[in-house]
Amino acid sequence: MVKRVKLRGPRNIKNIGKKIILVKILVILCLVMITSIFTIDLFNKKAMPILLNYAELETKKLATIIINRAVSKQIASEIALDELIITQKNNNNEIESVDFNPYLVNKVLNTVTNTIQLNLKWLEEGKIDMIELPQGVTMDYGDDNLKKGIIYEIPVGLITQNSFLSNLGPKIPVKLNLVGSVECGIDTKVQDYGINNVVLEVSINASVSEQVVLPFGSKVITVSTNIPVAMKIIEGKVPEYYSNGINEKSSSFSIPITE
Repeated sequence: MVKRVKLRGPRNIKNIGKKIILVKILVILCLVMITSIFTIDLFNKKAMPILLNYAELETKKLATIIINRAVSKQIASEIALDELIITQKNNNNEIESVDFNPYLVNKVLNTVTNTIQLNLKWLEEGKIDMIELPQGVTMDYGDDNLKKGIIYEIPVGLITQNSFLSNLGPKIPVKLNLVGSVECGIDTKVQDYGINNVVLEVSINASVSEQVVLPFGSKVITVSTNIPVAMKIIEGKVPEYYSNGINEKSSSFSIPITE
């Protein structure tokens, strides 16, 4: 009895060809995914720290400028700094103690805190028209970018850490978010000035937490700045034996010279 043998037709050959193509596509996709994961991991380990550090420097620079400018203007226009320092004198009109006006100190700190939060929020939202920036700042950072909430653009060439390539390649936008409360405090510095006089310098220490945001990562940083707000010369009692070298009440004497 003769067995019949069925030969594979064209349809079966086409199915085998489709399966081979599908396998090749799957292999290619797997290779692409593995390569992408490896590239992203390498980028995060090598490139991201460089980009984030550079973004941190530029963010701190711009934020410090905005904080100092806004606070100085606000204090100068709303607060009587002459009333900030209180001096207590005795019956002889000599200074016995120096202290601060607690009400005015709290008012200053509250005003500074609100001003910093408001200005950094405007910067985050791109409302730079509400911020009084020094001349040249908008040119350095780009007026159009600032209005988009982009405080800086970092060239990808910086990853190479090569001065010739640092400005090449596409630019990565840098944004910031206010992620913490603003902390402010009064700081004083006393320096000797002349005889029995001192110069009292009063400044505000401001510290705020911000998040530097890049397309591939972010970093929380702390921006700290010191803002001078007042300076006062406190005069003490000058001894009789000193007043520009010779005092009128000092006794004068002469030494005879013999030839």
